[in-house]
Amino acid sequence: SIIGQSIKMPPSRLDGLYRSLLLTKFFCKGWGKPENIERLFEFRKIISNRAACSQLIPRDYPVEITREEVQSDCKILEGKFITPLEIYMPGLVPDVAQQAHFQVVLPLKWNDERYKPICIHLAGTGDHYFWKRRNMIAKPLLKEANLGAIILENPFYGLRKPKEQRASSLQNVSDIFVMGGCLVLESLVLLNWCERNGLGPLGITGLSMGGHMASLAATNWPKPLVLVPCLSWSTASSVFTEGVMSHSINWDVLETQYFADGNFRERLSKMVTVVDDAFVAGKQFIKNFDQSVEELRQDIDEAKDLVCGVATVDVNLTVIREATPELTDEAQKEQQQQQEEEERKQLKSRIHINRTN
Repeated sequence: SIIGQSIKMPPSRLDGLYRSLLLTKFFCKGWGKPENIERLFEFRKIISNRAACSQLIPRDYPVEITREEVQSDCKILEGKFITPLEIYMPGLVPDVAQQAHFQVVLPLKWNDERYKPICIHLAGTGDHYFWKRRNMIAKPLLKEANLGAIILENPFYGLRKPKEQRASSLQNVSDIFVMGGCLVLESLVLLNWCERNGLGPLGITGLSMGGHMASLAATNWPKPLVLVPCLSWSTASSVFTEGVMSHSINWDVLETQYFADGNFRERLSKMVTVVDDAFVAGKQFIKNFDQSVEELRQDIDEAKDLVCGVATVDVNLTVIREATPELTDEAQKEQQQQQEEEERKQLKSRIHINRTN
């Protein structure tokens, strides 16, 4: 399958060489404080539950618009708010990252005032500030589809980057979990803000790491939401352990910390061993994916046979139409008349046979 082929592809040698030549390394300070990791993994149980997570963010969560600018082709707003993760997990988010900064790109005029579509754009690895996503993604979509955009600055990036951090290289393993927790909750804040301001339909997207974070955020929104994760997967673990990012991690520091303290090693091993319903369901889904698709294909074939009386071999799984669409009043009346006419013909036929006998 395509999925299987993509997993087995060897990492790019050029990317590996590029990462190995960079002077900055990820996780140069190690794992982070064990108590912080423990708190994060406990909080994960809450934000991985949609019902519980959506209740963490009130609809009127305070958001401040700090600047408005009308340009020749669009209207740009800038705003900020306190990241909810700092409220629920105080002390985990660096001071400079506690203010979530975002930029909104809106059309000068909506094509239809009833529909004001807008999409949140989350950053990929190394995507600092707003200009790249604004000029390369948001503005082209605005021009082509009248689609607005919200560009959220990642924690540990751009305006939210700690001074001692070099470029995009997070200093602790725990920082990446802090980043994820921030983005999930901050996305919910922005989705609520959109609804309060009459914007929608709503969507969320991201490239690479941004796509993964967008997927996490989307699962915690309890309403219809368009999700477009680009060049991402359900986990980044293989990228860090086997892929191109493995060349940019300070493995010596992580190994030294891990084996230096037996108590720390035991606590960390227990924390990262994730066995819950969602994880097991995901493994089961991938294991039986091909069989599930084949069963779905058979179900569609059988449904079409029942409705049309003709078997179809090639079924397009991307478009599954209703097998029994509702009929209009006129169509129902016409169908009923046809049935009555057919019954009259059958009755006349039986009468003719009886008379002949």
